Amino acid sequence: MAEWIDLLDPTESELREKLPVEIDPDAVARLLTPIRHDNEPRPRFEGRRTYVFGILIAPLCMDQEIYFDEVDLIVTREALITVRKTPEHGKPIELEVAPGRAGEMAAAVADQVAERFLDAVDELDEQVDEVDNGVDEWSAVQVRNRLKGLRHEILRVRRQLGPTREALHKVVDRRVDVEGAEAIPHEVEIAFGDVYDKLLRAVDGLDLARDLLAGARDYHQAKIANDQNEVMKKLTVTASLLLVPTFIVGVYGQNFAHHFPELHWQYGYLWSWGLIIVTTLFQLWFFRRKRWI
Repeated sequence: MAEWIDLLDPTESELREKLPVEIDPDAVARLLTPIRHDNEPRPRFEGRRTYVFGILIAPLCMDQEIYFDEVDLIVTREALITVRKTPEHGKPIELEVAPGRAGEMAAAVADQVAERFLDAVDELDEQVDEVDNGVDEWSAVQVRNRLKGLRHEILRVRRQLGPTREALHKVVDRRVDVEGAEAIPHEVEIAFGDVYDKLLRAVDGLDLARDLLAGARDYHQAKIANDQNEVMKKLTVTASLLLVPTFIVGVYGQNFAHHFPELHWQYGYLWSWGLIIVTTLFQLWFFRRKRWI
């Protein structure tokens, strides 16, 4: 049974005191580097002489935004060292690891990270459904802002999910070695394989959320185009209603008195108004029949 050493934001002296083996300077630098929004590392699993060095990034949905927690691993035959880092927002990831071999405990940590990815995908699905239902009720600005924000968050999760899947696939394919020997036994590879399957489900779920978001965006654009068409119809109806009376007034407003008998007719004024009213009512009937108004 291996020892589990869990460190939270350790100093260099605390880290070196707890490490059971000598590790490379770049690994030490990564273990001591805090996680920031502009400094999110790439997940990986690497075999290095007498230990395996791993970096895992776990997403967390909070207040409709995605934050990431980092947990680094040093896996030897006798111990598992996890280094958790407090993010700029929120709390560091909480780990639950049952006693066992170092590889089994490392697989348990990876499994909890995979569960966080599944939870993030479920949360994104709910937010996409909320946007899809709100397209008809929200303002155009609110819909655009939510679509833009969700698209950005989906891309951020995908940017970390892909490398995490590749890192675990490297473990499953037995490409993580220590001093020429298998660093992780076959039973542990099976456990990592289960975690890899969860990440595949997360990838499929994320692709589905992206497709649903694209569908909501297309529907929103179609709705805007349809609303614009309705506005154009109303403007066309208004222009048409004013066009015929304007034409009639223009005809009778010409200064050719000898050629317009209506100008000398006793009821000519009422005739012109009657013609305007009749033509306007006819247009209203026609446009209503066409369902333009």
